Amino acid sequence: MKYLRFVLDHLRKDLRLEWRGRDAINGMLFFALLVVAIFSLAFDPTGYPTTTRQISGGVLWVAILFSSVTALNQAWTREIRNQVLDAQRMAPSPASSLFLGKALANLIFVLCVEAILAPIFIIFYNLHPLGNAWLFLLVMPLGTWALVVNGTFFAALGLRARNRELLLPLLLFPVSLPAILAMVQAASGILTNDIDAIQINLWIKQLAAYDIIFTTLCILLFETILHAE
Repeated sequence: MKYLRFVLDHLRKDLRLEWRGRDAINGMLFFALLVVAIFSLAFDPTGYPTTTRQISGGVLWVAILFSSVTALNQAWTREIRNQVLDAQRMAPSPASSLFLGKALANLIFVLCVEAILAPIFIIFYNLHPLGNAWLFLLVMPLGTWALVVNGTFFAALGLRARNRELLLPLLLFPVSLPAILAMVQAASGILTNDIDAIQINLWIKQLAAYDIIFTTLCILLFETILHAE
C-alpha cells in the first residue's frame, strides 16, 4: 500500500503539471491530426474502401507512435528544472515508483489523445469495423502501454544526451517493432475481418506478453538509470 501511494503521488504531480500547461496533449493532438489529414489527402479513402481498411490500422498507429514521441521527449525535461530530478534521487520512495507514476501519466495523456482522435479518424476514412469492435478496447491500451513504457524508459536514458530528441526515436522504434507489428495486425484484422479471430487473439496475447516483459525490465533497470551520472 505504501508503494502504491508513492506511485499515485508521482502520478498526481504529473497530471497537475499537465493540467496547468497542457503542453503534451496539445502537441500530440496537433501532430496526430496532421498525420491523419496528410494520409487522407494522399489517397481517396472513399474511392478505395477495401484499400483504406487494409492500411487504416497502420495509419492509426503511425499517427499515435509519432505523436507520442513528442510528449515522451518532454516527460523528463520538467524534472531537470530547479534540480527536481536530484531531489527525486534523494527521496525515500523507490525509484521504480517514480518510473511507474511517470509512465502511467504518459499513458493517460496518450489515451486522451486517442479518444479525441478515434472519431475524427473514423470520419476521415469512412470506417466501421467489420470484426469484433470491442477488441479495440484491448488492443489500444495494450499497444499504447507498449509504446509508453519503453518511451518513458528511453527518454530517461537519454536525458543527459545532447541530442536526446533524436536519440529517443532511434532507440524506441527498433525495440518497439514486435509490438508495432502486433498492434497493426490486430487493428487491421478487426477493421477488415480478413484475419481469423484466433489469429487476432494470438496477436493480442503476444502484445500482452511484450508489455509484461518490457515493463518488468524497465522497472528493474530504472534505478540504475536514475542514479547514473
